[in-house]
Amino acid sequence: MKKIAALVVLMFTIIIAWSCGSSLKVQTDYDKSVDFAKYKTFAIYNAQNIHDAISQMNQSRVYNAIRAEMIKKGFAEDSTSPDMLVNTTAVLKDRTSASSIDYYNYGSMYRPYTWGPGVSYSTYDVRHYKDGSLIIDVVETDSKKLLWQGTGNKEIDAPLKDPDTQVPKGIAAIMKNFPPKNKNNE
Repeated sequence: MKKIAALVVLMFTIIIAWSCGSSLKVQTDYDKSVDFAKYKTFAIYNAQNIHDAISQMNQSRVYNAIRAEMIKKGFAEDSTSPDMLVNTTAVLKDRTSASSIDYYNYGSMYRPYTWGPGVSYSTYDVRHYKDGSLIIDVVETDSKKLLWQGTGNKEIDAPLKDPDTQVPKGIAAIMKNFPPKNKNNE
């Protein structure tokens, strides 16, 4: 009975770990000496970096979500003379994860009727997945200086179920802290 309870707890733990492991991990960094309040316009720049990694429809979703986030934050799109350029890069890598579980059995399963030597065995689980990263760079147009960078990383096990809502949510999570609130622009 104890073995069954332990096995149920182990399976429950694995299910929780897998479901929590696929969340979007976001990291941002920025130049703390920059006054972001002086920037008013933007343009999407160098769209070729994203082409090989994701489909054309998802590229469109990413660009539209970035545009929407920038406009929501008070910036105007200007393709002729923008203050900032927004560059997007997508990286997909095939990854493999392996884990093992060791089982030990001391004596027979039909105790106390028979006793025998202890038995141990292992099971192995190999999982193949894609590790996806979307990097958003905000660069000053004149100097080409990197002002802000946001990265979203996620394990991708299957195609998105509803990309029209999930892609914008992911972009919003990455750009949540743009422009950063620092001493120069609070």
